[in-house]
Amino acid sequence: MGSKSDWETMRHCDDMLAQFGVAHECRVLSAHRTPHLASQYATEAESRGFEVVIAAAGGAAHLAGVLAAHTVLPVLGVPMESQALKGMDSLLSTVQMPAGIPVGTLAIGTAGARNAALLAIAILAGSRPELREKLKRFRAEQAEKIARETLP
Repeated sequence: MGSKSDWETMRHCDDMLAQFGVAHECRVLSAHRTPHLASQYATEAESRGFEVVIAAAGGAAHLAGVLAAHTVLPVLGVPMESQALKGMDSLLSTVQMPAGIPVGTLAIGTAGARNAALLAIAILAGSRPELREKLKRFRAEQAEKIARETLP
């Protein structure tokens, strides 16, 4: 996350990854306030066994792009809702990457945080049959829940 204030949103990502039993870590790194640390983190991610990176930031929201520039691992960006522009600034800063350095960008806020975890899980499930089965069960449970809902 770009700052500790992003945790209120990104805890939903953390919860989803934990629910699926996916090992992960949560850190605060800033593209602007700790650029050398962010660069080092991304450069070392693959050697540390990471397979996907999820980066959340608000405002100028350059964290996902900075990390993507320093690793070939998939980087998923979650734009944080900002006070001034309701997250549109974060969204555009995350999604408008130059050709050649992709960032998979999710929705602004909590939905994006949850979906970033689910997309990371889907990426990992490509080579992990047990994770693929958990994801299939999760989706089936979602469908069953919706099918059971009634209106007054």
